[in-house]
Amino acid sequence: MDISASEMAERLKQYEPANILDVREPIEFHTWNIGGVNIPLGTLEQDLDQVEWNKNDEIIVVCRAGIRSATAKSILRLNGFKNIRNLTGGLLALQRIRS
Repeated sequence: MDISASEMAERLKQYEPANILDVREPIEFHTWNIGGVNIPLGTLEQDLDQVEWNKNDEIIVVCRAGIRSATAKSILRLNGFKNIRNLTGGLLALQRIRS
């Protein structure tokens, strides 16, 4: 099950801990992010060892618009991760409701 921008905004507002995987390029991540680990989609498969969470932990995958993170969700699932959630609409949707 994916996560909506409004649910994500509420979790961030409440400072709820979240395992966030940002699959944008480093320049995008450093320009603006909501925290988490940055592993670009293009290197995710070979850098899976950098994903230090348990395969049963909830992981929220984010990108700019939700397309790359949807692909990352599939890659993680194929590699045994069970509880992956894609931020629907990406960080753009989150920015829209937070502003």
